[in-house]
Amino acid sequence: MLSPFRLPAPRLIAIDIDGTLLPSRGTAVSERNRQALREAEAAGIEIVIATGRRHTYTTPIIEPIGLRSQTVLITSNGTVTRALDGMRIDRRLLPVETARGICPLLREFGETTVFTFDRDGAGELVIESFEQLHARISLWVEANRASLIEVRPIERVFDSGEAPVQSMICGTPQEMRDAEQRLTESAFAEQIELHRTEYPHRDLTILDILPPGCSKGVSLHDLATARGIAREEIMAIGDNWNDLEMLEYAGRPVVMANGAPDLVELAQNRGWTLAPSNDADGVAQMIESVCAGVSV
Repeated sequence: MLSPFRLPAPRLIAIDIDGTLLPSRGTAVSERNRQALREAEAAGIEIVIATGRRHTYTTPIIEPIGLRSQTVLITSNGTVTRALDGMRIDRRLLPVETARGICPLLREFGETTVFTFDRDGAGELVIESFEQLHARISLWVEANRASLIEVRPIERVFDSGEAPVQSMICGTPQEMRDAEQRLTESAFAEQIELHRTEYPHRDLTILDILPPGCSKGVSLHDLATARGIAREEIMAIGDNWNDLEMLEYAGRPVVMANGAPDLVELAQNRGWTLAPSNDADGVAQMIESVCAGVSV
């Protein structure tokens, strides 16, 4: 059951993109969501975007909304924080030896490994097999083709000594649960952080491998601390398991009705707010509710 949000306005609202701000089909934020975000900003509420996407894959979606250039983007599931205009605020790297060491383990689950580097252009994304990755996430591969290079074996990309911000593999939900267990039981368990994003209707799960201690929640905490904003003054809106730490940190966690079923169930059990679905502009409905009590 959807619960209304009739509390004083938060000082900061952190919002996921895919499955939350974006509709199920398409890559354009709806006009109602855009208007709500601009109204919240005009009311003095800081808008923060928190996504698994990397920065250059995020800005084309956020820039058309018309938010201020200093809007904070927490990207790559918390490893990189930049302003919308590109100014770096924070970055965490996966050590080269750790990244190199996990490659054989990731290869056990198919050649879908991707390493993300904090740079622009070709080589921002390094993969081991166009063919294998395209078979699993063809739309993503096509959308990011200009940034992709193939390196075989993928360990060779670390010969230069440059560290990535994260790695990723994908497969069926069961395959990725097995991969998560394999990594958790490996010698690298304390050197990495794992986050799953599940799409049951697509029989797809993405498993992100991050530097230890990284998450959207940790980066949101760091930003809020720097701003002098208490967690009780933060609303976080998300739809998937990679949003969990952010939702747990925020004083006002909001889960989308279209979210991962187990996450929706957890939200109900914890008494968190359920927003209408992404296709019903659930983000806008939440923001409109809190802005109704703000004098602009």
